[in-house]
Order: sequence, then structure tokens, then C-alpha cells
Amino acid sequence: MSASGFSETRQSATASRAVHGGVQRVLVVEDLPAMQQLVTHALNADPRLEVAGVAGDAYAARDMIKALNPDVMLLDVEMPRMSGLDFLGRVMRLRPMPVVMFSSVTQVGSDAAIRALVLGAVDCLAKPQGGVTPEVLSVLADRVFAAATAPVLMSAQAAGTDKPVAPDPSPGLRSDGRAILIGASTGGVAAVETVLSGLPVEAPPVVVAQHMPESFLGSFCKRLDSILPQQVRLAEDEMELAPGHIYLAPGGTCHTGVAQNGAGLVAVQLDRPKRNGHCPSVDELFQSAGAFANRITAVILTGLGRDGADGMKLLRDRGAHCIGQDEATCVVYGMPRAAAELRALDEQLPLDRIAPAVVTSVQRAGQGA
Repeated sequence: MSASGFSETRQSATASRAVHGGVQRVLVVEDLPAMQQLVTHALNADPRLEVAGVAGDAYAARDMIKALNPDVMLLDVEMPRMSGLDFLGRVMRLRPMPVVMFSSVTQVGSDAAIRALVLGAVDCLAKPQGGVTPEVLSVLADRVFAAATAPVLMSAQAAGTDKPVAPDPSPGLRSDGRAILIGASTGGVAAVETVLSGLPVEAPPVVVAQHMPESFLGSFCKRLDSILPQQVRLAEDEMELAPGHIYLAPGGTCHTGVAQNGAGLVAVQLDRPKRNGHCPSVDELFQSAGAFANRITAVILTGLGRDGADGMKLLRDRGAHCIGQDEATCVVYGMPRAAAELRALDEQLPLDRIAPAVVTSVQRAGQGA
């Protein structure tokens, strides 16, 4: 597939959104006819959305992008002639646009989903193995609309840049029993990578709650461990949190929190229902640290909804330093907005300035210790 197929549409992507106003036009790229019908019906039933076209493979999708100039694309991973991932990479290089992946949950599929998010997909929704239910289709419509109205941010991999390089050691950076807590949702894979890649290896332990299916989180952990100089692991109950390590909440049936263990901290499993519709929940992670908030630097990144806002308010009221991603660099300015409205943030920053701010926060805390 050549670049010429996109050459006439790349400059008009923003104009298309303005012309069509509040109704977002969707291109569905799916090879199974039954799934095409289900998804088309569900999206058209939402007054905020209109299915502009349905393509059975990447080549048909390329022609429809050129002819229809849609606002957002719903893209399958496994398709004939060209995989959804290969097509996504070309789209994000030649005609960046919001893309939501809709893929099956298998180990291979979860790896593919993480790669899609790294390439620049706004979101990835799993096709349930037991069949697509009305509830899933309702969530799909919400996520497609959120993606359609999000800014398109080129990922490093889609842009062809190198993998993150570890920053130079930061003078005076001491862990002192501190921890860095990060929460993210829609658009969070690329955002979390950006923040983590800006932290020096000797930084305090980092615990991340990212809204994502359990199988995807395992793949995300493996990816981070392969590209970052820190050791990246899925958090386990009573696991000691060590400097130079990053711990991902594994999701599943338990949330992840942190607890004191003498002068240090440990990860803990929290056997509680979903919170704000999520497991792992950012609120659960943040609120678990309320008793020692003065040892915490908390970060809330792009995401749909308000998970993490209440927990961040508690942390800030008790002495934590709290940082939110700004609206201009968020894929979805939901979670940081909710935290800002609660006055739970000490500062709001563009994504590329958050890691330096975290380092500064830890340095200041060390100087005051």
C-alpha cells in the first residue's frame, strides 16, 4: 500500500471534524459480516455517532478513508491481506487519525493490542470470548466517541523515533521510603511510557494502575521491561517496593495498593469490587497510601471518567505532591480534569514535563528529610 492512497486526505482530517460538528463519522474495518452488522447497528444507535462506511480489509479501508474522510476508525487486528497492526502503522504515519482497536482476548491478541496502543491507537477494546453483548456494544460506542473527539498524538514508534533512552542520574535523588504512584486510562499506554522513560534508574519505586484487561497488562509489563532500564514486574501481594523498580497493578479480581512495612513500602492486593467500573482502580491505589501521603508523589494521566480524582484529593490533603497531565496533551481529559475540579493537583503539566517534575518533587522531599 503506497503513501499516495492517503496523500489527498492527510491535510483535511481536522477540517472534517469541524464540518460534521457534534456527530462523529466512523469507519468500521472488520472482515466478519456478522460482526460488521452488530457493530454498525450499535454505533448508529448512538446519536453522537454515524457509521460512514464499512470495510472488509485494509485496502478497502484505505480507499474509504480517502473518499469519506471519517473522524474515527474502528479497526480489527486480524484481517485478510494486511493485518490491522500493519495498516495502523501506515495510517498513523501518513494520515494520523483517532483509531480504536476491537480485538479478541488471547495471549497473542493482547500482545497485539499493546503494540497497537504504542503505534498510536487511542483505545483498545476486547471482544469477549463468550460473544458480544449489548453491554459491550454500549461501552464500545462510548469509547469510539471519546476517541473521535480526542487529539491525535503521534507515538514515538509511529513516528519512527528510537526507543526511550535512560536519563542521566539525578544528583541528590534519594528514595527514603518514598514511592511514585501513577494512574492512567484511555491513551495511557503511550503516556505511561513517556513518563517512565523520563525517570532515572535510581528513582523511588513506581506503582502504576492502568485501566486495561488483565491479559493486556501482562503484555504491557513485558514491553516496558524490554524497553526501560528499570526492572518492571506485575505487583504481587506483600512484594517489597525497591528503588529502580516499576510495578504494574495486574488487575483481575484484585486491586493493587501500597502499605508500610517498617521503613519501607510493600504492594498489597485489595480484594474489593470494581471501583468506578475498573479493576485495577486508580482510586484504590491512591487511597491505600493515605496514611503516609507525605512520602508519595502521585501522577494522574489521560483517561475517560473520574477514577483517581478522589484518591488524589485525599493524598494532596495529607501532604503528597500531586501532578496532573494537562488538557492539551491528554488523549481524553477526563481523569485529570476531575482531579483539577476537586483542587487535588499541585500542578498540571504537558506530558513531556511530568517526569522532570516528579524528579524535582522527590529531590525536594529528600532535602527536607
